[in-house]
Formats: sequence, structure tokens, C-alpha cells
Amino acid sequence: MTLSCWYPILGLVLATGPGTPPRTFRVDYFHTGSATEELFSLDRLALEPLPWPGSPARAIDDTNFGKYLFEVRDQATNRLLYSRGFSSIFGEWETTPEAKQVHRTYHESLRFPAPGGPVQVLVKKRDARDLSFREVWSVLVDPQDMLVDPSLPPSPGARIELQRKGDPADKVDLLILGDGYTAAERPKFEKDARRLVEVLFSYSPFKERRSDFNVWGLCPAASESGISRPSTGIHRRSPLGATYDALGAERFIFTYDNKSLRDAASFAPYDFLEILVNSETYGGGGIYNLFATVAADNRWNPYLFVHEFGHLFAGLGDEYFTTDSPYQSPSARLEPWEPNVTAATDARSLKWKASLSPGVSVPTPWDKAAWEARQNEIQKRRKQIRAERRPEAEMDALFLEEKAGATKHLTAEAHYGKVGAFEGANYESKGFYRPQLDCVMFTRDDVPFCSVCRAALERIIDQYAPRPGREVPGR
Repeated sequence: MTLSCWYPILGLVLATGPGTPPRTFRVDYFHTGSATEELFSLDRLALEPLPWPGSPARAIDDTNFGKYLFEVRDQATNRLLYSRGFSSIFGEWETTPEAKQVHRTYHESLRFPAPGGPVQVLVKKRDARDLSFREVWSVLVDPQDMLVDPSLPPSPGARIELQRKGDPADKVDLLILGDGYTAAERPKFEKDARRLVEVLFSYSPFKERRSDFNVWGLCPAASESGISRPSTGIHRRSPLGATYDALGAERFIFTYDNKSLRDAASFAPYDFLEILVNSETYGGGGIYNLFATVAADNRWNPYLFVHEFGHLFAGLGDEYFTTDSPYQSPSARLEPWEPNVTAATDARSLKWKASLSPGVSVPTPWDKAAWEARQNEIQKRRKQIRAERRPEAEMDALFLEEKAGATKHLTAEAHYGKVGAFEGANYESKGFYRPQLDCVMFTRDDVPFCSVCRAALERIIDQYAPRPGREVPGR
């Protein structure tokens, strides 16, 4: 099917005629629990207004990325029809100290091509000990059930074509949603979104694969500018519910209003969601195959946009380890699933052993002590700026100072630019290792993704828009 097969009705684009793709089916559910227990319950079944944007030839996920995996299986034959790895807010929250004290519930969604008959939808969770997936929930879904809701949610406004390179079925479809923009600020959202699209495609491998992406924009009108920032007493009822201070971290921006997010997003074809918030304060977030967020007006948003997109797009782990984290330190240094961090100290066991630089020892030496001493001082000053609610310009100045020192330190290291296993990653000073000294996932320096991160990103691009002559994942 090509885009010419679509036609507008009430501002939508619907499929028609023989051979067109199925609608997009969505299972909404509640994910409840604590650090020690986990429950799932069905909320609703919905048919989204647009056709499924993906290709049937790439329906099965073979990346082995994500804390969770969901499968759609034909009920009659048990044949696997669709699968995707993903992570979730619950999966992040359950590792925080709060999860040991209280229970919380988060709303989540699974999206897949509308099936022709009854299917079993299974959610599996990764076992931290051996990284295998084990079933934690299953629900029978009949697309003919009278409770499947095909009604149109409220329109978020006209869709903006930020970049269109072809049929959604053959491309990676990225949707950028604005939150905290009033109707009068819609032109600002479009300007902000277009600027950040150019930033993304200035980084490899996106630069070389730009023609494999469609990028769309939607901006539901807010009643007032900005989003919530509870630590400063600011609360907003923004259309998508984005807020600072997520998981108790002042720099984290998430939305807990998944239903509003999914209903708004359903008016555009998408594989990946980015939320652009109308704010100046430094902040963002990213969860694999869920969403990424970034503050539109912060000086550092080009870096943040790309860094958080790395989390969303390929499940890249954070490589830094001196910034305060909302997550609890692990009791044991188990191997993480993320492709760019490891607990292995044997070169033969490294995920990226094929990329190791010749002659580089594992673990790879570097002056970590001096790095930590300087970073700890920076973090102390950062906390003070936030605690005293000083102007954002002071935080910008601190980050510029930090960047200059970090660049000077790392570029002077003997193994700078080499692939090895450098201790310090995954929020931990000891026991976890990253592939290279510097990377978008490590610092705000003017550096690219390291070679291991680039390979992971390219693998996801190939999953949605494979290059001619390359094996198609899932075939």
C-alpha cells in the first residue's frame, strides 16, 4: 500500500480498498505492584483510527532488547503473529526505594496490527539472573468483541508533516507530540520540532539513514503554557500530563497519563513517540519503546533530545555514574540487557567483543578517580542551585564548566577513541563497564554515539526499514 491509498475524513487518514493494511489495535491495561509483586488487569480494547504503520514482513522482534516482551499468538494455532520488546514506567519505578514501601498503578498499552480472529496476548518479563523472558500475564483478545472501542478520541489538531520519505510500512515513523503549548504557541511547537529533527539527523547513524524516517507532529492545545514542576509548586493540567520530578528526580520528565497520550498519538502513524514540552528548565527522559521527553527551550536540549532518543529507540543504557539516580543500587552485578553496558570483565564474554580495539586490555584502564572527584564537586553545586531555586542560567554556566573539564580530561586519556571496557556505567562507579571513554550516553561533550551504540541504533532502523541486501529481522 502507498500513501495514495489513503483519503481524509474528518481530518483523519483512513485505509480503504483491497490489500490495505489492518487498523491499529490497542490493548490498554493497568500494571500494579511494588518491588516484590506485580499484577496486570485489562482496561479496554480499542481500534485506533489509522492503519497499522508497520510491515507484516517485520512483525517479529529478534533484537532481544527490553525489560518486557509482548507476543500476539493466533488462538487456534498458537502461531506467533507479532512481538515487540519494551520497557515501562512500572519497570523503572519498581527499582526505586519507594517501591519497597508502597504499591502503585500505572496505565500501559500494547499496539499491534488488528488480527483477523481471536488471539492470545502474552506479556513476558526478563529474569534478571539469566536474562530469559518469562510469562507474567496473558489475555484473550477477540477483535469481534462488542466491547472493542472504534470511536474517535478528541482530535489533537492538525497533523504536521515534519519529514515524509515514503509509505509508513517501509519507514521508521517518529511522532513528536507537543505538551504545554497553547493554541497560539502552535507555530512555536512546529519551529521547536523542526529544529530538533535537524539535530537528530546530524548524528550517525541517523544522518546516513535519514531517508528511512518519516517524522510527524501533533500539538494538542494547552489552556496555559508549560507543564507541571511539583518541586517548585507548579502544577499544570497539560493535555498529555507531562511533568518534571518523575520518580522523584527533578530532571526527569514523564507522563503518567498514558491514555491521553495514546489517544492523541493515534491521529498519526508512529513507531516511536517523542514528547516535546514547552519549558526552559533542564530535563527529559526516555524509556525503551515507550516514549522520550525533552524540554524545548533549554540550552542543552539538542544533547538531551538525542541522548533520551537513544533510550527510547534502542534501549541504550546510561553510561554515566556520578549523577544521583532515583534507582536503588543493585545487590549483585548481574549482566544488564542494555546493549552498551556490561558487568563482564572477560574480553571473551563482552557483548561487543567483535568491536574491541586491538591491544586494548579488559577491563580498560583510565583515570576514574580524578574523574569522580571532579564530577562529585559538580554534582554538589548542581544540587545547591536547584535547592536554592536559582536562575536556569546558573545551571547552564555550571554545565558549560563541566563540559570543558570533561572534554579536557577524557581526550587526554591514552585509550580515548578506543573500544574496550571502561569501569563506570549504569549509575554505578564499580562493577559495570561501558564500551568507550566518551559517548552521547556518557557526557554532554561534543561527541557522537560510540561505535557500540551506533550498531544498536542501526539494528533498530533495520528492523523497521531494512536496507536492500540486508537480512530483514523477523523473516
